[in-house]
Amino acid sequence: MRVPRRWVLTRGAAVAAAAVGTTTAFSPNASALALPVVDMEMVLLAAQVDPPKADTGLTPGAASHVLEVERALNAKGLLSAGAVDGHYGTSTVSAYAAWQRSLGYTGIDANGIPGPTSLTALGDGRFTLTRTVSTGSQTDTYGGQRVNTRTRSMLTAADAMLSWSIVLSQGSYTSTNPSSAGTHDGGGVVDISVTSLTTTQRWETVRALRTVGFAAWLRNPSQGSWPYHIHAAAVSDPDLASAARNQIHDYYFGKNGLATHAADDTPAAYQAAFTWWEKYRRG
Repeated sequence: MRVPRRWVLTRGAAVAAAAVGTTTAFSPNASALALPVVDMEMVLLAAQVDPPKADTGLTPGAASHVLEVERALNAKGLLSAGAVDGHYGTSTVSAYAAWQRSLGYTGIDANGIPGPTSLTALGDGRFTLTRTVSTGSQTDTYGGQRVNTRTRSMLTAADAMLSWSIVLSQGSYTSTNPSSAGTHDGGGVVDISVTSLTTTQRWETVRALRTVGFAAWLRNPSQGSWPYHIHAAAVSDPDLASAARNQIHDYYFGKNGLATHAADDTPAAYQAAFTWWEKYRRG
């Protein structure tokens, strides 16, 4: 069989290019395929866990992904070379917030924590993005309280595990309750009424919330000026306010999410492995 002359020329060009380390026109996607891959879920995990640390310790599984984000921020002139270290600390939070503002974002949308749109834009020509996380609409509701779409889906899943209903006493994107210390200023955070529940039901609700990816604690009057309720913050919600992100840090390290940073008082029978919504859904 006679080989087409065009194929011979193309193959010859490829061999020649390989010899000198160049890319030929016959493979236009080669440069894109060579880009690093950044896992957004891992970046978000580090963005919650790293900033409150007393040092620049790295979050397992996240450092290589954070490093690519920091390199891109450095290339934009927003982060110093010395802070490109795989630790998503306060310098990286500030730099990413500056990047968000440069894109026209304000308020909670410029909180220094990546959203899929801003992270995709940052990676243009530098990295590709996988396992994206989105809040969806910021104006959904659950039981009459404002939440984002991701939080609503999580609450629905937790509710389905129980034979009683989850009733919210406070939603997200609100600063009306000063005792909340700013945790509800962004998305992903809710308070749940437990006045009609038994002690066992309260703890089972905490377990259900944790199972689907909330950092959740049963609060009691001895801890502050509030009645019994459950406080829950959605792990890896890109809209979390800084105070809520610090609570995720506490939860990750087995603490109570309060100013005392004491040990989590949830009974072992009602605890759950640390997870987030997207990871839970993958099973």
